[in-house]
Amino acid sequence: MTALSSLREISDPARARHDGREPEKDLARAELAAEEFLDALGMDLSSEHLRATPRRMAQAWAEMLTPRPFDLTTFPNEEGYDELVMVRDIPVRSVCEHHLLPFTGRACVGYLPGERIVGLSKLARIVEHFACRPQTQERLTKQVADWLQSDLAPQAVGVVITAEHSCMILRGAQAIGSRTVTSTLLGRLRDDPRSRQEFLSLCGTTVTG
Repeated sequence: MTALSSLREISDPARARHDGREPEKDLARAELAAEEFLDALGMDLSSEHLRATPRRMAQAWAEMLTPRPFDLTTFPNEEGYDELVMVRDIPVRSVCEHHLLPFTGRACVGYLPGERIVGLSKLARIVEHFACRPQTQERLTKQVADWLQSDLAPQAVGVVITAEHSCMILRGAQAIGSRTVTSTLLGRLRDDPRSRQEFLSLCGTTVTG
């Protein structure tokens, strides 16, 4: 198996596990691949400044592509709370799967509780879990929403992510300052215009109509 095919196997979103565990990463192989990559681009790896760079690259990429394990802690909704629960400004750090360049931003995640509620910190951990692999922002947004809908069974789920993409800023269009906004709304937040407007307004997203 080549280093590239190994990366593809590790980063496949279908391999994400509900318990947060990820397949083992081969740092030694990743370091060799990084060395070949830099050498192919004409970097002088005999330089004291670059000599340890392949090792640092392997460690850095492993860190970016390894989410911390977590359990989705839920509790009975004994009070029958039926208004929005929302966490805003959740940091998003991921890697564009088309260029392997970072994109960073903020997520807003909310839900209308059903029979159970979730520990608030877990909303941020779910974002981190799906962000720690090569991604598209569109898929990331939908994965977070679908996972909450499946595992929590709320009345509604809403996810909005706003991010800046290095692949747009540092290369290609070089659209410095541009931001990409994606959203996934499920249940009442999709079907009820008033609920949808309330959620988007609280997220700080412009609402028209």
